[in-house]
Amino acid sequence: MLAAGAIYPVIYLRAQYQETILEVFNMTLPQMNNLYSILGMVFVFGYFPSGILSDKFSAKNLLAISLLGTAIGGFWFAQVPEFSNVGIIFAIWGFFSVFTFWSSHMKVVKMLSTADEDGRFFGILDGGRGLVEALLALVALGIFSGILGTSLDLGDKKSALIAVIYMYSAVLLVTSILVFIFVEDDKKKGAAQIDESSRFRFSDLGEVFKNKYVYLQGLVVFTGYAVFWTNYYFGGHLQTNLGVSPVAVGSIMVAVLWMRPIGGTLGGFLADKIGKSVTIAGALVGAGVCLVLLAVLPSTLPTAVYGALIIVSGLFLYAIRGTYWCLLGQSKIDAAIMGTAIGVISFIGYLPDIVLPQMNSFLWNTFGNEGGYKAYFVVSMVIGLAGAVIAIVYKKLHTADKAKAKVEV
Repeated sequence: MLAAGAIYPVIYLRAQYQETILEVFNMTLPQMNNLYSILGMVFVFGYFPSGILSDKFSAKNLLAISLLGTAIGGFWFAQVPEFSNVGIIFAIWGFFSVFTFWSSHMKVVKMLSTADEDGRFFGILDGGRGLVEALLALVALGIFSGILGTSLDLGDKKSALIAVIYMYSAVLLVTSILVFIFVEDDKKKGAAQIDESSRFRFSDLGEVFKNKYVYLQGLVVFTGYAVFWTNYYFGGHLQTNLGVSPVAVGSIMVAVLWMRPIGGTLGGFLADKIGKSVTIAGALVGAGVCLVLLAVLPSTLPTAVYGALIIVSGLFLYAIRGTYWCLLGQSKIDAAIMGTAIGVISFIGYLPDIVLPQMNSFLWNTFGNEGGYKAYFVVSMVIGLAGAVIAIVYKKLHTADKAKAKVEV
């Protein structure tokens, strides 16, 4: 939880400080979208090998290296380099936050839980990660507002943003050291050893690609993650279209981050209680309703109304994030190739990292600034409804396979 909660906030600072980053780095929103496309491409091409890596090497060492590499990128980012170098930094972040990190930390959680506990384990992982992110965001907001205050001076904005980046990078460095010192090496633990017949072999890859649930879960993650991406645009919508101040936007988005431990944990327990697919579908529909309201409500409403709606949206978004991985327990994947399966699912599921920035550039160019935000929210709602349908299809197929297995027994 600490590692996952520390590694991504500096990469996705746009969620709280998008407009400030654009000003300080003297870049446009399309340029920022291009940076996240670079990040997304590195992500997508790193997920599959990340899975193989996690099946072959120590999770402890992979996690420590990932945190250290991301921290180094953060310290470079704090120097406010030229745009071309920022692209290199995003590529570095993409490598260390996925290739060496992603499947390792996901596999560890799956190996800790049984099929009946997957919902709460992944929910608690995401909720705990959210708690870490929320606490760090609270510290970041205190630093940012303490330095910036009510100033609108670009120099003050730059100083405030740099201080926030340094804070996140320092936390990554410390967490890397803590992981290296205190986390047990899973490859050396006797309890973690598996017999030779169950060890990972490249010949086993066919079992992953023949599993229909891998593709279905990939689509569930794709749609859920695509809907979650709206979280990165709430702050920009508040500031540019509704005239909310940078500090007020930061406060609202910190409140959204506090929805992660609530939404993730609650979603996880509901998944184990009423059904994984049903919980995922319900969260997707709930998020879709909130996004439509954000698109159609008049901008003359009080800021508090939009703030509350965005916070409720965050609850649904984090319930989605906390539950779409809990379907792993129903996917009939052997432990020896679990990391590889996670890599394949992630390859499909996180394609929005590449697709959405470019899609949004098209929407903004077509409909303008305010219209672009609203069109994006509507498109995301449609994707969410499609995801809800796919989750129900997953449930029906899994129920049918269980019934068939009982008949054969």
